[in-house]
Amino acid sequence: MPSEGGKGSLKPWGGRFAAETDPLVVEYTGSLGTDRRLWRHDIMGSLAHARMLARQGIISPEEADAIVRGLEDIAREIEAGEFPWRTELEDVHMNIEARLIEKIGPSGGKLHTARSRNDQVALDMHLYIREEIDALDQRLKGLQAALFEKARAHTASLLPGYTHLQRAQPVTLAHHLLAYFFMFQRDRERLADARRRTDMMPLGAGALAGTSFPIDPVSVAKELGFGGLYANSMDAVADRDFVVETLFCAALIGVHLSRLGEELVLWAASEFGFVEMDDAYTTGSSIMPQKKNPVVAELLRARASRVFGALVGLLTLLKALPLAYNLDLQEDKPLTFDALDAVKVSLEIATALLETSKFRVDRMRAAAADDYLLATDMADYLASRGAPFREAHLATGKAVALAASRGLPLRALAPAELKTFHPAFDEGVLEILSPEAAVNRRSSPMGTGPGSVKAQLELARRLLHA
Repeated sequence: MPSEGGKGSLKPWGGRFAAETDPLVVEYTGSLGTDRRLWRHDIMGSLAHARMLARQGIISPEEADAIVRGLEDIAREIEAGEFPWRTELEDVHMNIEARLIEKIGPSGGKLHTARSRNDQVALDMHLYIREEIDALDQRLKGLQAALFEKARAHTASLLPGYTHLQRAQPVTLAHHLLAYFFMFQRDRERLADARRRTDMMPLGAGALAGTSFPIDPVSVAKELGFGGLYANSMDAVADRDFVVETLFCAALIGVHLSRLGEELVLWAASEFGFVEMDDAYTTGSSIMPQKKNPVVAELLRARASRVFGALVGLLTLLKALPLAYNLDLQEDKPLTFDALDAVKVSLEIATALLETSKFRVDRMRAAAADDYLLATDMADYLASRGAPFREAHLATGKAVALAASRGLPLRALAPAELKTFHPAFDEGVLEILSPEAAVNRRSSPMGTGPGSVKAQLELARRLLHA
């Protein structure tokens, strides 16, 4: 076997060096353990590149055919788990190229004509990120479908809406769940926008300055399904904005999953009792037999932190890099792979958790029956009868204070007592003091009233089928 460095080196750059690379340097600079997952993308790009080289007369058709057959054989080897990965070859790119030369001879070395590992790895990342964006979108859509079905089943189920984690006003469970539906819709829209900037092909940029060969990168981009090319070769190999954007989208998905997880944790607590999670998505305690812990929802909160760390890590990695390529960019992959893996599995498990959970509509309705939640409706009642809203707010606040001092619900106050706070109070106010009436009156666009929720469900249905 040839030595690591010097004459006959396995390294693609070995001709310049007389001494062997220190084994610790080989281990420290190698990326095979991380980037081997890009093998499909690497082979896909190499196949398109080889065909283009033949079309342009840079290599012969026979050489291109041999390269294509060799790459297809290598793909089968990798899929079968029979590929001889070699850590001394640094990365996935050189492993595949070396194996190609072993299989078809010196003509395999012509595959690297008119390209560099710099534009090669950039291409692989574009292909990978584009694929991951599509995978995230499908998982988001699945979670939206679960939210939609639960919302559709609970258009009449009432619960308190909260501000500052204090009971505020009655809403329907459908309205609450649809808030998450539209939150995740924005995530899908952000991903679609990020995909536009990912859909740019860097192959043809070479190391940084382009190439002297008469290449046709437009045809390669077309074969690989890209929407266009980079305008500048230095930008093409140095750019990782598309990765940062995708990680930002993933981080915001993590935020939204964490908020959903937090509410499910709260609602599963006996103090709320609004939701019963399926046994398959909870665990028990090693010491307390009665416990049923909402660990999946807890981890929806926790996994978001890994994505935030990856985003900040990549921004920090990029912030002081000069143009064009630097090996620092090798470190984008562990961060990116871990973050996107974490978000994908979190979306899958959040969907399953939601689909299998049962909402305790009796407990929610009992909490919504707290008629202090209807204080705003009392103020609105006065305002509808001509009182300035600030005056109505003050009068209603005094009524709430009186009822609270007596430990009574608002509806226990007699109309005569209410009149002492404002003359516009009369017996009609008692007719509005029910959570159903409060919800039905919220008929404004965006509101929790039946007509508005029906319109939201119809919009959600259209978005799911778009």
